[in-house]
Amino acid sequence: MLGFSIYLDHDLTADDYNYLLAMRNAGLTTIFTSLNISEDDDKLVLKRLGELTKWCSNLDIDLIADVSKAGLEKLDVAITDIDQVKKLHLTGLRIDSGVDYSTIAKLSKEMPIALNASTIEKDDVTALRSYCADFTHLQAWHNYYPRPETGLSTNWLAAKNAWLHEMNLQTMAFVAGDAKKRGPINEGLPTVEQQRKENPLAAMLELKEFGCDHVFIGDADLSQASLRSFKNYIKENAITLRINKDVPELFSCEWHNRRDCAEKVIRLAEGRERQLFGTTPNSEVLARPKGTITCDNSLYMRYQGELQITKCDLPADKRVNILAQVIQEDLPLLNQIEAGKKLLFTSDE
Repeated sequence: MLGFSIYLDHDLTADDYNYLLAMRNAGLTTIFTSLNISEDDDKLVLKRLGELTKWCSNLDIDLIADVSKAGLEKLDVAITDIDQVKKLHLTGLRIDSGVDYSTIAKLSKEMPIALNASTIEKDDVTALRSYCADFTHLQAWHNYYPRPETGLSTNWLAAKNAWLHEMNLQTMAFVAGDAKKRGPINEGLPTVEQQRKENPLAAMLELKEFGCDHVFIGDADLSQASLRSFKNYIKENAITLRINKDVPELFSCEWHNRRDCAEKVIRLAEGRERQLFGTTPNSEVLARPKGTITCDNSLYMRYQGELQITKCDLPADKRVNILAQVIQEDLPLLNQIEAGKKLLFTSDE
C-alpha cells in the first residue's frame, strides 16, 4: 500500500481536490488524515471530514484517520460506540492513545485498525489475542516526527519491524514530501531521521528494505517531479532520473540495467545495440563523480557505444566520454536500480 496525507486544519479547496486526484491517478490509493487537531469548531472539522470522505468515495480511495479517545469525544463520537464510529465513513482507524484492548478488538472486527508501531509490546499483542481481535485487520504504523533530530534510526526501525512481523503485523512508515511542508515547524514529516530531506521515492524504497510493508507521504504536498517519479514507478515499474542537460537521445527511449549488475556502474543494456552517440574521443577528459552518464568511445574498441551511470566516484578515463549528470536530489535512486530495472531519463525542470 502506498498512500498520502491530507489534513483537516483548513477548509478544503480545489487545490486539495486536484492534489488528491493527481495522487490517485499516479497509483496512490489511500489517504491518511488526523482527527487529533486543535480546531476549536468541532462542527467545522466534521464538515471538512464529510467533504473528504465524499471525495474518497467518488474516487474509490481509502481513508484512514488518526484518532484518540479524547479527540473523538471532542467530536461527540464515543470510540466504544461502533455505530457512531461507522458514521464517520472512514475506511479504518489509526489509534493513537486512550483506547482499551476490548474496544480495539471490537473495532478490528469491523474495519482495519492501525496500532502505534513504536510503542506496541508483546503484552499488548497477548492482550489483543485474549480479546479475540481480528489480526487480519490489525497493522502497526510508525509515527512521523516533525522536529528535526527526533526521527527514528534505521537500525531500530528494522529491528522493530522484524519483531512486528513475528507478531503477524504488517508495518507502515512515513516519508517526507518535497514541496510545501506541514507547519508549524515546516521541516518535513518522516519516520526516519536520515530521510528528512531525501528524495521521496528513494526514501520509500529504502523503507521497504527496512521491513515496512506500507509507506505514506507524511506532508500534504509533493512536487510535480516526484509525482511523475512515483507514477512511473507504480505504473511502469521504472526509476526516473533527472539529468542536468537536454539529451533527447536519452529522453526518447526506455532503458534497462543489465541483469548482471556491475559493482561500480549501472550498465544500460541497450547502449551498444542502439549506438545513439558519437564515439570520437572527447578532447577534455574529466573525472566521473557518482551519477555521471557516460559513453565509451572508440578507444574502448568493442565496448564503444556502451552507456553507463557511475554508482560511485570514478577517475577520468580517456576512453570514456561524459554525456550528462544525474542531479543531486536523484542520486539516492541509483542504489535502488536492481537487475533488469527499467530506467527513464528526464530533464531537470
